Amino acid sequence: MAKGYWVSVYPAISDPETLTAYGELARPAVQARGGRVLSRDGRVVAHEAGIPQRVVLVEFDSFEQAVLAYESEAYQKALAVLPGGVERDFRIVEGID
Repeated sequence: MAKGYWVSVYPAISDPETLTAYGELARPAVQARGGRVLSRDGRVVAHEAGIPQRVVLVEFDSFEQAVLAYESEAYQKALAVLPGGVERDFRIVEGID
């Protein structure tokens, strides 16, 4: 079964406290669904049209598990704090195997 990944890129963070509040809610919601943070705030080398921004990569045992984690009530509560303080580009992607 192919793994699932959350890929989050943050083009703008106008209120760092909003991001902190999100993280306090998101971390346990992700862990409860088996998510493992592989990268967060690490070094970024951007090429071509890329922009060196905050990137977070989270791995799940399956694509379906990644989708269910996003749709969970606990994670939706975390998402509710983001608007207004953080601009985010988010995707759920399926691994190759």
